[in-house]
Amino acid sequence: MAKVFMWFLGVIFVLSKLVDSYEFEEFFFNKTEGVFLESVYEAAAAGGPTPLMVGLTLIHGAGARGAVCLDGTLPGYHIHRGYGSGANSWLVQLEGGGWCNNIRSCVYRKKTRRGSSNYMEKQIPFTGILSNKAEENPDFYNWNRVKVRYCDGASFTGDSQNKAAQLQFRGKRIYEAAMNELMSKGMRYAKQALLSGCSAGGLASIMHCDDFRNLLPHSTKVKCLSDAGLFMDAVDVSGGRSLRNFFGGVVKLQGLHKTLPRMCTNHLDATSCFFPENLINNIKTPLFLLNAAYDSWQLQESLAPRGADPHGIWHDCTLNNERCSPSQIHFLQGFRIHMLNTIKRFAASRQNGLFINSCFAHCQSERQDTWFSDNSPMINNKPIALAVGDWYFDRSGMKAIDCAYPCDRTCHNLIFR
Repeated sequence: MAKVFMWFLGVIFVLSKLVDSYEFEEFFFNKTEGVFLESVYEAAAAGGPTPLMVGLTLIHGAGARGAVCLDGTLPGYHIHRGYGSGANSWLVQLEGGGWCNNIRSCVYRKKTRRGSSNYMEKQIPFTGILSNKAEENPDFYNWNRVKVRYCDGASFTGDSQNKAAQLQFRGKRIYEAAMNELMSKGMRYAKQALLSGCSAGGLASIMHCDDFRNLLPHSTKVKCLSDAGLFMDAVDVSGGRSLRNFFGGVVKLQGLHKTLPRMCTNHLDATSCFFPENLINNIKTPLFLLNAAYDSWQLQESLAPRGADPHGIWHDCTLNNERCSPSQIHFLQGFRIHMLNTIKRFAASRQNGLFINSCFAHCQSERQDTWFSDNSPMINNKPIALAVGDWYFDRSGMKAIDCAYPCDRTCHNLIFR
């Protein structure tokens, strides 16, 4: 318990320093991490099970392939081996954590764990979909479970550099090096595999879904899960497009027009091809979209960021949904409708899955309380873990779309202070 407490305090201290020392609006800090860490600590402090802590492994052959973090250090991953019926099954999760969209923000980022393995935690908790306990993770607890660390700033897609700023944009090579490493550790014999990711990692799991399928034998059952990765090309509260502008910076900086899917860039501009809505209909591999209809990250950083809300009219609403005015809720209902219209064609495919709940949340597969617990979020009396499991194992089709806010009383809405 003491180790978990000290680990939590250390990470919160680092997070607070990052926020205090970096006030550039360009850096989209993933505020939900603090809430996630709070939930881990509070569960342990309340006498709940101490989470499994898994050590960091660096990919020592990656440097020779040019597969390095923003600062040139080696990339890494955490792995907990499967056993029994799960010994030949693999769950690979791509870590999330925002993006950097200009030299200044990327130079800052390379001094954090999001840009350098020198700053990565030596151990991280495996909870939710990564848990090793059947009562917490009923379908994947005994699989080989891997978390690939994120240190390139562009969802594992870039392959360029900026010599003057000493920045390496090698996310695509990092992804490939990680997959090669896992193949050598037994993933090439996988009978079942699931590529997952949350937030920026959820976007990456969409980008690399078909690559992951093609990496493994045809006989392997392969599917993909994107959690909180459905970033919408939405109009913000000022009538502008804050997220499109931000993504445009990421795409331009890292030269992503060269690496984004050709099926998209052949007919759309590269920035449009960084938005999942322009990719999901062309993914051949079965894909599950897990997303909150009122995604708290998108509310704060896409719909009502400071630049679009200079007078702070939306400030309280972005921190706590119960402080939203009726007119603000009406605006957010429009965002939900935009999301549902975007996925209509995707949802028509029998092989795909959906769990779109009407919550103010972000990354629901990583947190134990939202993935699978006594009071976890549900749609039609089914929690997220069982919905994903039923879809993956073909026990039932899963196209769960919640009624509009505020009808769902099972939500674990994120509240920020």
